[in-house]
Amino acid sequence: MSGTFVGMPAFPTAAREALADTQLRRNLAHATRTIRDKRAAVVAEVEGWEELRVAGAAVKEAALRDLATHLETLEASLVRAGATVHWARDAEEACAIVAGVARDHGADEVVKVKSMATAEIGLNEALEAEGIAAWETDLAELIVQLGDDLPSHILVPAIHRNRAEVREIFRRRMGDVGRPAPDDLTDEPSMLAGAAREHLRDKFLRAKVAVSGANFAVADTGTLVVVESEGNGRMCLTLPDVLVSVVGIEKVVATWSDLDPMLRLLPRSSTGERMNPYTSTWSGVTPGDGPQEVHVVLLDNGRTRALADDVGRQALRCIRCSACLNVCPVYERVGGHAYGSVYPGPIGAILNPLLNGVSDEQTASLPYASSLCGACFEVCPVRIDIPSVLVDQRAAVVDSHRGDRVPKPEAVVMKAAAWTFSDARRLRWAERASGVAGRVLGRFSRTTLPGGRTAAGRLPGPAAGWTGARDLPAPPPESFREWWDRTDGGHRPDDDQEGRS
Repeated sequence: MSGTFVGMPAFPTAAREALADTQLRRNLAHATRTIRDKRAAVVAEVEGWEELRVAGAAVKEAALRDLATHLETLEASLVRAGATVHWARDAEEACAIVAGVARDHGADEVVKVKSMATAEIGLNEALEAEGIAAWETDLAELIVQLGDDLPSHILVPAIHRNRAEVREIFRRRMGDVGRPAPDDLTDEPSMLAGAAREHLRDKFLRAKVAVSGANFAVADTGTLVVVESEGNGRMCLTLPDVLVSVVGIEKVVATWSDLDPMLRLLPRSSTGERMNPYTSTWSGVTPGDGPQEVHVVLLDNGRTRALADDVGRQALRCIRCSACLNVCPVYERVGGHAYGSVYPGPIGAILNPLLNGVSDEQTASLPYASSLCGACFEVCPVRIDIPSVLVDQRAAVVDSHRGDRVPKPEAVVMKAAAWTFSDARRLRWAERASGVAGRVLGRFSRTTLPGGRTAAGRLPGPAAGWTGARDLPAPPPESFREWWDRTDGGHRPDDDQEGRS
């Protein structure tokens, strides 16, 4: 694995390769089923869960509709509390700000809280280029980092690995970058967690600079919020002298009370817990307690682009719970790497095109990485209508190719269909040709569909991909207009059984 998503193939190619990995499919099926079951159990305990979803969606939507005002309020609140606020238009600016803070303090390493935003901007790679090591402290992120791997899930980045694989990664790589794994390490979860804890402790104690993201940013109090399950985040947020938090501008909520529905929705939808084991909040600098220098980087990186999309803007309500991944039949079979981004699954299939556009072939393939079954919307705690956004993004992909000199095969077929349907004579000839084809295919087909219709079988050329997995009904021997003429609109008896379509 290259350690970067740059240059990843389009989804169909990557998915085909992933489907051939039987171990990956077993790992994914076991993990997603476990998380799904846990979520379902704790959600069932909440009376009025749907009302809570509506409340969560309303909080995020209200913040997005007046985002500029809330961001200015957040900045003022943070500055009053002693923090330094930076604005970053893109990944390059954000990485440069973090690297500059680390250099100003003579740091050659930083410890990190699990953060989707820093993964999105490629912060680890940017810091490495500056001679600064970035150590992941979340257990799953550590597994990915030590394995020179890529994250494949928003909540559980190493979901594609099983315990035996994790043990081998720890034994092989821990000693290269710090305290080695114990010689008697087994694949028992408690042993693996203990090895990670010992390995990371030295890094926590010597780090001068920590980097975090934020699950929420409260505008009126200037409070950043991180929720986690392991305690590593709490160590990063309290021990180092300097803290840099990279926060997407869509993370803002207006008031402290707005956290109420969010902190009830998030743990149940993500880890299947009633509440997060660790919820850390901080507002700027507190003399003598915690980091004495706090920087907050407010990140755009395509978010204002998404905000301008009337249909797609709802994707910015996402609280990164990953519930949509765990119920998605496509994700369960191909995993996260096939999406070519730190944001995989249904939410990634809409978020990546919204943030980056659809001019790139890989990104343009993502809106089609869905069966549109709607399971993602049913579990989304902030009611993002992912299927509707997927359809809208597919339209954006089609629109982006309208000016191509060489039209896509699909466009050629559609133009041919329009030419045929626009003239009654041409349509009649097409219907007759279709009837002949139906009779021929009916003689050779070995598949009978419900209702007595025959299937066309597997067709050659571009149609092979569709008919290889689906039963395509053979064209009826008689068209509707021919039947209408023969039976006088159904008023005459229809005795010709062979001519019925």
